Amino acid sequence: MPIIKFENVKKSYQNKFSALRGISLVIKSGEFVSIVGRSGAGKTTLVKMIYAEGFPDEGRVCYGERSTDEIRGKLLPFYRRNFGTVFQDFKLLSHKTVFENVAYAAEVIGKTDEEINKTVPQILAVFGLLEKGSKYPQQLSGGEQQRVSLARALINRPDVIIADEPTGNLDPASSMEIMKLLLKINSMGTTVILATHDNDIVNMAKRRVITLEAGKIVSDQNPGKYLI
Repeated sequence: MPIIKFENVKKSYQNKFSALRGISLVIKSGEFVSIVGRSGAGKTTLVKMIYAEGFPDEGRVCYGERSTDEIRGKLLPFYRRNFGTVFQDFKLLSHKTVFENVAYAAEVIGKTDEEINKTVPQILAVFGLLEKGSKYPQQLSGGEQQRVSLARALINRPDVIIADEPTGNLDPASSMEIMKLLLKINSMGTTVILATHDNDIVNMAKRRVITLEAGKIVSDQNPGKYLI
């Protein structure tokens, strides 16, 4: 079943720059989809539309059968619980430990201390971070920090993981490690949407690739070798 649907979505900014121009696409539940293109192609604008950080000027973005236009205001935090987000700059809280960073995502949706103390060690173990729980972000490597971001994104068991240039600040070995984790997450049934310009990780995935150019979809490829 479709989990994300774009229907002729257009988005411009105040300087009249057209970030998205007539985007129509369907992403099925459980898919792994890479959104690729050069800087300025519209990748980040597109993924922001999915978790309602931005809204179309024209057209509709739907999660299941529900349009994002219906969930503004007080409903927005509840809508966003369906998504886990991972970014290039990690967005970790520097004054909190690894354990506390991951736990914080569970705290904000009202999980009990008992639930948090049970689930956080479990998710840290999955990402090889159990022994790093008392460390602070600045004491970790870039790859370790991004693994913490992934653990935090997954702690509330979202339907969709959105990763926007998650390897942009990482060395090749750490990038491959993050990609393996994203594929592992996808193998457990979570839909993964990856926005990137990294050839190597796109080629490693060998999954569906949607290419943007100047705000338009110029190709939607089957799994296989792809060079940006």
